[in-house]
Amino acid sequence: MTIIAIGPVTRDLIITKSNKQSKTGGAVYFQSFVFEEFYPDYLIITNCGDSRLIDDFPDKDKVNLIKKDNTHYFVNEYPNNDDERIQSSNFPNIPITKEDLSDILPENIDAFIINPLNASDFPKETIDYLKSFNVPIYMSLQGFLRYPFERISENAYSISLKLTPEIKDLITNIDGLFLDECEAEILFKDNDIKDFNIDEIIITNGSKGSRVLADKEYQIQAVKCDNIIDSTGCGDTYLAAYISKKLTTKSILKSANFASKIASDKLSFFGPFKSDI
Repeated sequence: MTIIAIGPVTRDLIITKSNKQSKTGGAVYFQSFVFEEFYPDYLIITNCGDSRLIDDFPDKDKVNLIKKDNTHYFVNEYPNNDDERIQSSNFPNIPITKEDLSDILPENIDAFIINPLNASDFPKETIDYLKSFNVPIYMSLQGFLRYPFERISENAYSISLKLTPEIKDLITNIDGLFLDECEAEILFKDNDIKDFNIDEIIITNGSKGSRVLADKEYQIQAVKCDNIIDSTGCGDTYLAAYISKKLTTKSILKSANFASKIASDKLSFFGPFKSDI
């Protein structure tokens, strides 16, 4: 049985007060390092135009590349060296389609993790196709909310978060939805949480901790990190750690506390989670 994490891999530029570095990124990239350590029966399905990015994953044999004609590019700037981020992107139109997936999915699947990075990454037809497998589906909301706001260079736009009518159909009737407090304010401003029929809604809030809305609300304390180096990918790390523990223990509380610890560990060094740090 296998976790299938689907979404784009990216080329990122990370800018802090003391450092400026280009690296591989994207939700599936950060998640792969967590799964490699805690749930090694996984498969990454990703799309990009630069196949060299696959070389940076912990196990290339567990990555299935859908070759596209462009690659997601993000600039993540942290002016205060904390979890406050200024972000821009090129917003490529390279959707993952049902046809892309139909011949490459394995027979035995534990769960799907859907990781959009902008609103065009997963058409409704693709989401409906994945729902038809009747296995748990976990989803990150953030990408579905992302739209270009203002051109800031020839190939980059600042990012606007907005809720469109189509999003409700995409996220209804899934097992878990991951988002942060800012995104939760957008999603629930004019919608009741019960309207979505989601078993678990996991809301992160950086150094202020996280909470899970399920049979009741679980408040999760953040694990303090005294040496914050790079917060890019912490939400994706949290998501993968939560799912890894949830599929094995079935416990929301254990899973969220574990995810908080792993996300904190990731903060203290540049790049993805590493178990030997």
